[in-house]
Amino acid sequence: MGDKPVIGRAVCAAALLAAGLSFASPVQAQSITDRLKGLFGGGSSEEQPAAKSPAEATGEDELTCPPVTVRAGASTYKVAAPGKEAVGNDLKYQVTISKTARECTIQAGQITARIGIQGRVIAGPSGAPPAVQVPIRVAVVAAGVGEKVIATKAYQTTVTMTEDVSVPYVLVAEDLVYPAPVGAEADKYVFYVGFDPQSLKPEPKAKPAKKK
Repeated sequence: MGDKPVIGRAVCAAALLAAGLSFASPVQAQSITDRLKGLFGGGSSEEQPAAKSPAEATGEDELTCPPVTVRAGASTYKVAAPGKEAVGNDLKYQVTISKTARECTIQAGQITARIGIQGRVIAGPSGAPPAVQVPIRVAVVAAGVGEKVIATKAYQTTVTMTEDVSVPYVLVAEDLVYPAPVGAEADKYVFYVGFDPQSLKPEPKAKPAKKK
């Protein structure tokens, strides 16, 4: 998880649904905006099946789009007042994940995944700031004994808080690329999503080389 944070394309869920934003496979007539509207607007938090890519439809390559799972222990992000613990009256805000969606396309043996994440920022008793940075990490993992991380990337989105106690957000990670698995190995793959506060911290500056 040492890669630099990448700003994900994200908007408030209310604005996204009003504009009809979402994603879909290029082979389909429905647009990216129509797809996410359907996934996130259906009232279910369950993962939806991914559409087939042009390569899959023609049989040029085999495409498997893994399911999305919220990583245990990383499903809630809580922030406290300075020097305090994120409990009780010292809680400034907490962020949750409520729905996910995904789509995969394949080209030349490389899979590009688009992962949609929807949730809410909830103000705490200590009061949320005017804008909240939401740090999310997406990873594709080969599950099982000796779990193996195939690819991982950090994303951020800024949520503008309003007078409402709870503000929705949507983040779409559109550029997670990894080699297509072969054969039964594809059944082990899963997309993990979760909050990664460490990705908000700047990387330490390199120490200057000592003069000889």
